[in-house]
Amino acid sequence: MLTLLGSMVNCVDRGEKEDSTRINFAEVSQIDLGGKGAAEISTFDPTTKQLFVVNNDGPTKVDIIDFSDPSNLTFIGSIDMTPYGGGVNSVASKNGLLAISVEAYVKQNLGSAVIFETSNLDTPVQVLTVGALPDMVTFSPNGRYIVTANEGEPNDDYTVDPEGSISIIDVEQDFSVHTAGFSAFEGQKASLMAKGYRVFGPNATLAQDTEPEYVAIDSKSRFAYVTLQENNGVAKVDLNSKTIVEIFPLGVKDHSRSGNDVDLSDRDGGINLQNWPISAYYNPDAIVAYTIGNEEFFITANEGDSRGYTGFSEEKRLKDVTLDPTAFPDAASLQQDENMGRYNITTTAGDWDGDGDFDEIFGLGGRSFAIWNTTDGALLNDYNKLEKDVITTSPALYDDDRSDNKGVEPEAVEIGVNNGKTYLFVGLERADAVAVYELQDKTDVNLVQILETGDAPEGVLFISAEESPNGQATLVVSSEGDGIVRVYQN
Repeated sequence: MLTLLGSMVNCVDRGEKEDSTRINFAEVSQIDLGGKGAAEISTFDPTTKQLFVVNNDGPTKVDIIDFSDPSNLTFIGSIDMTPYGGGVNSVASKNGLLAISVEAYVKQNLGSAVIFETSNLDTPVQVLTVGALPDMVTFSPNGRYIVTANEGEPNDDYTVDPEGSISIIDVEQDFSVHTAGFSAFEGQKASLMAKGYRVFGPNATLAQDTEPEYVAIDSKSRFAYVTLQENNGVAKVDLNSKTIVEIFPLGVKDHSRSGNDVDLSDRDGGINLQNWPISAYYNPDAIVAYTIGNEEFFITANEGDSRGYTGFSEEKRLKDVTLDPTAFPDAASLQQDENMGRYNITTTAGDWDGDGDFDEIFGLGGRSFAIWNTTDGALLNDYNKLEKDVITTSPALYDDDRSDNKGVEPEAVEIGVNNGKTYLFVGLERADAVAVYELQDKTDVNLVQILETGDAPEGVLFISAEESPNGQATLVVSSEGDGIVRVYQN
């Protein structure tokens, strides 16, 4: 079903003269691919002018859309992926190739990277074995490497926990595959955890506990940066040597500090941003690489995530735990529903003396996007105003019922350049929106607009004016909640 809509854009009024070179997106079309899970990650092939979209609403498949006219989308057909596994997690295209990451029917078994030529989608040119549960796949900018982040999640009983890993596929070397694991970092476990890295699964080694999520590759195709979401870290991967060279622990955010105010209750009668005595792990989901001159950075969407299995679950509401009376003399007040009582914390940290009460409170998710140094993983800019930007410019999109759990939930990030300006697009899963920012350097970040999207935007794809079929900068947003792909153009 194809529907054409007008603009669904909330622009920021800065009280200044409009900059005609600044991007200004409006929705031009949408296409409904089914129900929940029917529109997840998408990729565009400029050669065939086709959009490929992960569709997990029913049998595993990748939908093909004629994108030759972005204002008039046409469904072409689907690639049946059931012969290759139990679910598609990601797609990417480059130089006439389409890479699809597929998990095994038993998620803890090794998964696959299935490679097609975009000009011939009948039979794959390669079906490659990668690590367990390949969650994301991408190409390096030069097209030589395909990288998958293999999450390696445990089963629900937590009796089988495969090692997380990163697979590097060398296209120029006949699609040779090297899968790198994290066992070499076991000796660094204590020092990494002291800096905020999380290793907490029952009886798990560091290699088992580490769960790669999302991949970004620098502009020179030398290094990949892979988010380790549940672990609160980022791995740096040397693509030439095909080795994981470093883990960057991301530390915590102190919400008692000025500027880090947050709304933690869905029972306080409305929006109430203030400071609270908690430390939150960043737990980034998506990641993109960002270049300024000769310097490389990476940007993360700090969504937050926890482990919740039958065999092990880490989350509890603050009102359901005991706080140390010395550390929290005002515990009774803090644990009221209208204050912090309904806030979801992790029980894996904070009871430092092991006496059953919590000496410190740790939350999950930075509720922000952040810019980090690729040299040592240092935090350069934690943008804490995502929720404020939504509240100020598009209050109807703010869901106060999510205050106790991840807030607007930043999940996706994408970079795009138009008219010499660099833009960051941040998908906000619980606000059903994409926030658009202009990046002038690593600290100068300016809100441009908030785009209303479908239910739970999962995939955010920028297509440059140079590659766009009609010469206009294009943003494609696929929303897993309603199965609709929406197209925005400048």
